[in-house]
Amino acid sequence: MVSKTNEQALEAAIQRHLTGLTTEGIAEHPASYNPTLFRLGWPSDFDAEYALDTRLFWEFLEATQNKELTKLKTRHPNDWQRKILERFDRLIKKHGILHLLKKGLAVDDAHFTLMYPAPLAGSAARVHENFAANLFSLTRQVRYSQTNPGEEIDTVLFINGLPLITIELKNPWTGQTARYHGQKQYRTQRDPTQPLLQFGRALVHFAVDTDEVFMTTKLAGPATVFLPFNKGHNQGEGNPPNPNGHKTAYLWEDIFTKDSLARIIQHFILLEGKATDPLPKKTLIFPRYHQLEVVRRLLEHVAATGVGYCYLIQHSAGSGKSNSITWTAYQLIETYPARADIPGAKGLDQPLFDSVIVVTDRRLLDKQLRDNIKDFSEVKNIVAPALRSADLKAALEHGKKIIITTIQKFPYIIEGIADLSDKRFAVIIDEAHSSQSGSAHDDMNRVMGQGADDFDPDQEQDDPQEQILAAMRSRKMRGNASYFAFTATPKNSTLEKFGERQPDGRFKPFHLYSMKQAIEEGFILNVLANYTTYKSYYEIRKSIADNPLFDTQKAQKKLRAHVERHPRTINIKAEIMLDHFIEQVVTPKKLRGKAKGMIVTQNIEAAIRYHQAVSKRLADRGHPFKALIAFSGEKLVDGLTYTEAGINGFPESDTRDRFDADDYRLLVVANKYLTGFDQPKLTTMYVDKKLQHVLAVQALSRLNRSAPKLGKRTEDLFILDFFNEAADIKAAFDPFYTVTTLSSATDVNVLHELKDVLDQVGVYERQEIEDFVTRYFAGEDAQTLSPLIDTAADRFNRQLELTDKDKIDFKIKARQFVKIYSQMAAIMPFEVIAWEKLFWFLKFLLPKLKITDPDQDQLDALLEAVDLSSYGLERTKLNHSIDLDASPSELDPHNPNPRGYREGDPDTDPLDEIIRTFNERWFQGWSATPEEQRVKFINVVDSIRTHPDYSEKYAANSDPYTRELALEKMLQDVMLKRRKEELELYKLFASDPAFKSAWSRGIEQMLSKTPEYW
Repeated sequence: MVSKTNEQALEAAIQRHLTGLTTEGIAEHPASYNPTLFRLGWPSDFDAEYALDTRLFWEFLEATQNKELTKLKTRHPNDWQRKILERFDRLIKKHGILHLLKKGLAVDDAHFTLMYPAPLAGSAARVHENFAANLFSLTRQVRYSQTNPGEEIDTVLFINGLPLITIELKNPWTGQTARYHGQKQYRTQRDPTQPLLQFGRALVHFAVDTDEVFMTTKLAGPATVFLPFNKGHNQGEGNPPNPNGHKTAYLWEDIFTKDSLARIIQHFILLEGKATDPLPKKTLIFPRYHQLEVVRRLLEHVAATGVGYCYLIQHSAGSGKSNSITWTAYQLIETYPARADIPGAKGLDQPLFDSVIVVTDRRLLDKQLRDNIKDFSEVKNIVAPALRSADLKAALEHGKKIIITTIQKFPYIIEGIADLSDKRFAVIIDEAHSSQSGSAHDDMNRVMGQGADDFDPDQEQDDPQEQILAAMRSRKMRGNASYFAFTATPKNSTLEKFGERQPDGRFKPFHLYSMKQAIEEGFILNVLANYTTYKSYYEIRKSIADNPLFDTQKAQKKLRAHVERHPRTINIKAEIMLDHFIEQVVTPKKLRGKAKGMIVTQNIEAAIRYHQAVSKRLADRGHPFKALIAFSGEKLVDGLTYTEAGINGFPESDTRDRFDADDYRLLVVANKYLTGFDQPKLTTMYVDKKLQHVLAVQALSRLNRSAPKLGKRTEDLFILDFFNEAADIKAAFDPFYTVTTLSSATDVNVLHELKDVLDQVGVYERQEIEDFVTRYFAGEDAQTLSPLIDTAADRFNRQLELTDKDKIDFKIKARQFVKIYSQMAAIMPFEVIAWEKLFWFLKFLLPKLKITDPDQDQLDALLEAVDLSSYGLERTKLNHSIDLDASPSELDPHNPNPRGYREGDPDTDPLDEIIRTFNERWFQGWSATPEEQRVKFINVVDSIRTHPDYSEKYAANSDPYTRELALEKMLQDVMLKRRKEELELYKLFASDPAFKSAWSRGIEQMLSKTPEYW
């Protein structure tokens, strides 16, 4: 006889595993069952009106709570069952099954427990006995419909007669899949108005075949949304081959066990919504597979190994980290040691951790944790904020089990953890949602001893991973705390600190949910699917008669920076951005007219100029929406001081919420909102900034949030990049597309080399460092510290015979020592006290070391000697899809080489040669010489001036909108007439919107000038 490969065979396999029985030859109600397995239910026992297996429902109550039943039987001898069922039906329609499973059912003066919870490690024997009394059952071919009695659900799982899970089964071997046919069956052939399928009546509905699993908690006909419940395969969607059976066997072997289902109900499933909302308006959250797996694996490992370990959880955006962190935090406070001899154990009946500290800037996580605790715990008031180490102590004294702090305040909490050496802590670090305020770095540096003079809001600041590692330098908290770091983009130093070290010396994450899997499963969108790059072309000319010498490398860099921030450059790019945004985003009403864009700029000055250019053009064109700006601090531009609040017209703290409104559609940013900013309406990004490594991934991923209610799709996303090559963006994303590992540990010996060089200069004495560190950590007044720092600074600034180059070299190496030690100290498996002391001394010394670049005055004069002659843009890739490498990526450790002032004499060239080289590099690709371009401009302008419509429709027209239309039409006419003699120019004009826009603006400027100006 051949094998059975249809869906009935899959049903039978699930039944056989859960019940140990087959239907052949078994009486409808067998006399005995294996108590460790599910009971086999029968369709005839199912009551479609109440959606209950009534036989098992009454059997459970009779066996476990007969005393409470007797109260009702005595008072209502003829209709006690009806009274219970009607009360049950009324409450389940109002609150849902989850509420009744947790809170029980009250009828008159009787109270019925409908599910006994799974025991904890320290639970009493009675708790174990009660849990064993639960009746888990499986019923096949359940006739659920009152209107169509013949309709059947393939399989339903029950607890004590109450339905938990419905399952529709398919088998690809017969051409039926869960992905298509199973979901379609639920959407179109199953009536969601019937009691069993009403929202909240069962916990979850699964579509299952031998390869894949999908789930939903709310059936809504054709609008039903299914989520994958798959393990993932090759860091992508689907499931791996199973050597022992079907790919999806984990569902009934691991998830559908009695203990597993009970703990999912007790610790994972959430009913979200306002208390006043009716049940259908609420949302039931059932954990996705990777969420369930990571929490369970973490808890198991902690229970087996104790306190003092670090865990790296690499979970992509779209993984649901907020819920994963919430579930982990709540359950860690009830985690007991598996053995009495593991680190941190205070006895098998005592939880491992006194408190769980959550480090996050995610604004909603506090509320989410409180709501979660309210649902899961009998003790409600156990969540508290902590912004100082004193808050941590107070929270513990008041019995707070979960304490929430921010990344900025984390150093204070580290102090508290170190001081409370008799307590045990679990520290969960939510790196992905770092601060957008721009002040996190400033606050952190003040805490760590860095002066305000060293803070530059225009420079890239340390990301949260570096901040966390800097705060964790102290070794003394290692023994009384475990760390759980959640991030989508682990850096090499993060991998080395939190990752699992492998036998071959590599480091890898404890758990992975990859970007590839999140994209393939549809939880985030692929931001690299539509990537357009532009290349800039500049020409500069000399404006002085002399031909002085300049440092070639510095001069080239200075000239490019000058060109990129030139108002003409920014105006041309702003025009291209706005043209695209209006024509491709606003006019087509993407996201139902709510789509938004972000302009990413190099620095604050550029952001201000972009905001001015965009705002002026929006006003000139009469568009009803406006642009916002986001940057930190204040900036002097063209003699005026600007702030974010001053430009936007409302407090900085309101920017995020105001941008969500329909009247703001564009956001111009400078080193702000590039990480941790979730705005699902963002579809478009205009990049005019060098993006590298982790920052590139974090910044561009602002677009990847899905917005199902607005119909957001990958096709709606668009990135226009003026600064980066597609290959560079690919190189930045590849390490984080699948799993990220570190090839080996860091060689920290570079710190020896740096310290030796710094010691030899003579800026400080060893005793000064000793005195400073002793006084600083004794908490002495800052006035006793200043003389030590000022004495060393005076040596550097005045006493020592140091050249400008010597000073630059020392300060570069001192900064490098501070940065490398800050990164490495939390990673090193040993301590070098001399490094720690020098680190603290240099942190305070560096801001007082005064240096000047000997070439600076000359470089400033360079900009006075040149003019921007021409600027153009060429689109190099249009809507290009950047395909990422699916193989695992390996980072190299942070092994920096000591560096200082550039040795040897700089390469110098005359100004003429520097300009020629600059133009060759940045103006190549245009066949026309600058003089030929000038002639083409003049010829076209002359043709427009003689056009029949010029005088009446353009020159004498005061309406800017109709003038613009008239110019566009005249320019089109002229270019068509000249296309034979100017074929190359016409092709550019007709095929490249960027060139057309820049050319049109140039013509418009020429028309506003008199011929003498030409």
